Amino acid sequence: MHETVLLVGGGGREHAIARALADSDAELYGCAGTRNPGIAALAAGFETLDTTTPQAVVAYAEEVDATLAAVGPEAPLQAGVADALAENGIFPFGPKADAARIETDKAYQRRFMREHDIPGCPDFATFDDMERACEHIDDSDGDLVVKPAGLTGGKGVRVIGEQLSPAEAKEYLRESKYDRVVLEERLVGEEFTVQAFVADGDVRTTPAVQDHKRAYEGDEGPNTGGMGSYSAATRELPFMTEADYDAAVSIIEETVDALDDYTGVLYGQFMLTADGPKVVEFNARFGDPEAMNTLPVLDTDFLDVLTAARGGDLPELTFDERATVCKYAVPAGYPEDPDAGAQVGIDPESAGDALLFYASVDEHEDGIYTTTSRAFAVVGIAESIAEAEEIAADALDAADTDGLRVREDIGTADLVESRIEHMAELRGHEG
Repeated sequence: MHETVLLVGGGGREHAIARALADSDAELYGCAGTRNPGIAALAAGFETLDTTTPQAVVAYAEEVDATLAAVGPEAPLQAGVADALAENGIFPFGPKADAARIETDKAYQRRFMREHDIPGCPDFATFDDMERACEHIDDSDGDLVVKPAGLTGGKGVRVIGEQLSPAEAKEYLRESKYDRVVLEERLVGEEFTVQAFVADGDVRTTPAVQDHKRAYEGDEGPNTGGMGSYSAATRELPFMTEADYDAAVSIIEETVDALDDYTGVLYGQFMLTADGPKVVEFNARFGDPEAMNTLPVLDTDFLDVLTAARGGDLPELTFDERATVCKYAVPAGYPEDPDAGAQVGIDPESAGDALLFYASVDEHEDGIYTTTSRAFAVVGIAESIAEAEEIAADALDAADTDGLRVREDIGTADLVESRIEHMAELRGHEG
């Protein structure tokens, strides 16, 4: 059967999805709030529309005779785009709004884990009164993590004892306009992500990835949507054991067992502690940048994954056993005071051996320019993390990065070794 796939979303994650579908037999169309030149180059058509308006997405899907849809970002999922597509006979690879609450409502997420006895849930409390939340900070014996209950694009979380003092955390809460917040115990360890394809209870997991949320070198500065990430040639990362990876997969499987009618990607963000993996959060879609690490090394045809999911099962996945390093270029001043309008001096040819993924950019007749969000990412793929990092770094060296900033340390030998040493220290042994 000929398939026409509508890709919903226009960021780097969606460019990675488009690239994964480009060599399949599907006819691809895209829609997003802004035009992504990388997706547009791979698609038969691209429509600019509000992807949080289900009727608009459905209308375009019907116009292009879409048989499948891949929903990339979280906001359309929260808005019920998957629900609307399904109601109109178009299979959505992405959970319906109720199931997507596992991401879109962090208070619900933690209550869900507690109710279903999902392993790895930290101690937490939820508040809709900011003064009561401040009292909880005063009464706490240890450091806490402050999380807005709703979507914040990865930028709303604050960690007491690392980013803020207790007094600063209370000021942050009082000055915020959040309706609800979650306060939970601060987990100490190394973060990693495992993304899983899910359909009718089937779970197929991908290699672990470590994202870097902090804006500056050495994990300094405010949180961002993600400055870059790396994966190893194995399923686990260098600071993990196979048992650590298996424990994270087990948590995902137990979560899927407890979810009702979940289809799409379930992203588990974990903290590897001295006591094993704990859940930082769940997301109801691919990570950005983690999709750019995972999809380029997926040997299984991604279209086969989508069509199998429509039938209620999933194929076994195979991956190219190579490492990846992704580095994002962002506007100067990002994330707090970004400057837009710098010209992007890189294209797929000048990226050399690296893959180039456009994210938030504006395309004009004379070139591509930055907006106020992450601009583009380059991904190196090689036998080792060090070789993959060199490929990504070479691509950035060849680009004109005036007006842009990159975390140069992502994927470097020093950074990876620091992760290994940190976990060895937490576990009380060396090497």
